[in-house]
Amino acid sequence: MRIGFGYDCHNLVPGRALVLGGVHIPNGLGPEAHSDGDALIHALIDALLGACALGDIGRHFPPSDEQFRDISSRILLGRTLRILSEAGFRPRNADSTIIIESPRLAPYIDRMRSSLSADMGIPAAAISVKAKTKEGLGPTGRGRAVEAYAVVLVEES
Repeated sequence: MRIGFGYDCHNLVPGRALVLGGVHIPNGLGPEAHSDGDALIHALIDALLGACALGDIGRHFPPSDEQFRDISSRILLGRTLRILSEAGFRPRNADSTIIIESPRLAPYIDRMRSSLSADMGIPAAAISVKAKTKEGLGPTGRGRAVEAYAVVLVEES
C-alpha cells in the first residue's frame, strides 16, 4: 500500500464554468485554467501519481500542450488511472477537501462522490469529499480562488 497527497488551486474568473469532482456547479465564476480547471480532480491526479512516484499532473498533461486545452479533467483522471495500472497500482480510497467561499457545495457532494466512484472504479463509500471556506482569509476567502486537497491510498494490483 502507498499513500499520496495532492493539492491544486485556481483563480476564479468570469466566463468559465465551475466544475468540481466532475460535476458542473452553477456559479458566476469558474477556474482560470488550461483544461476545465477541476481543482478537485487535479488534486486527486497529483495524489495518485505521487503515491506511485510517477511525477505530477504537469509532467503528464502539460499546459503547454494544446491537446489538453479545455479538456475534461475526468478524461485526464482516466488517463492517470491507466498510467497507474500500467505501473501495477490501483486506487483503494480517497479523502479530499475543497475550499471555496461560494457557492455552498453541500448539495453537490454526493454527485461528486458518485462521479469520482464511476471514474476511479472504487465504491462511493471509499471516497470522501468535504467542503470548507477560508472565513474571508486570503484570495480564496475573498471568493477569488478555489483550492482542493486530496489524499489517496493505492495498492499494487
